[in-house]
Amino acid sequence: MDIATLVGLLGGLGIIGASIAMGGDFMLFVNVPSILIVFGGTFMVTLMRITLGDFFRSFGVAAKAFFNKPDDPAKLIEEAVRLADVARKNGLLALENETVENPFLQKGITMCVDGHDPALIRKMLTEEINQAITRHEVGQDMWKSIGDMAPAMGMIGTLIGLVQMLANMSDPASIGPAMAVALLTTLYGAVIANAFAIPLADKLALISGYEKISKSLIIETINGIQEGMNPKVLETLLNAYVPEKKRSAGD
Repeated sequence: MDIATLVGLLGGLGIIGASIAMGGDFMLFVNVPSILIVFGGTFMVTLMRITLGDFFRSFGVAAKAFFNKPDDPAKLIEEAVRLADVARKNGLLALENETVENPFLQKGITMCVDGHDPALIRKMLTEEINQAITRHEVGQDMWKSIGDMAPAMGMIGTLIGLVQMLANMSDPASIGPAMAVALLTTLYGAVIANAFAIPLADKLALISGYEKISKSLIIETINGIQEGMNPKVLETLLNAYVPEKKRSAGD
């Protein structure tokens, strides 16, 4: 589980809630019509931009921001060197008995053992990366769209409230409360966009980038093993995917 996402979300909303509670009655900031306009309107308008299937799949993509466990490149390199050493000493078929935890690496090793052409394996694995990135981008776009639409729906709600307020100017006592309710929609829109949707989209983009790096490293691993590359040379090659400070001492 990615604890940073959960802490960031709860912390951000907690600070906003605490500042409201310290300033007076918390219930002053709860208005059902305003909630319907901003929350309901934002989701409906966002739905217009994408298909129904992509809309629901985007919630699954969003779960990655909370439950994603990124691969450790250092451990992947360690595993790659081990597998390359086995293949170099005992042949590619010896990899059939090796235990590999990473599903993407396991898939590549299986294709190696099955004797597929290196160019075909690289093409298939690269295409899998590209399709995964496309799926992730659809999810990111939906949350970016929510980040765009929420403030806009908040402004629409404010305008609706202002019109209703101006229609009742004969009662001066009602102007203040009505104005406060009208402004709540702007607040709701700003909170949805800046405390949830936009940070979530940015986190998904970051995760997608890390996943692309890890899978590219695995493709290089498979290619190196098929070429019979020296494990030390392969390790040096793969260390290019790791920040310089985290590379092994042997590089």
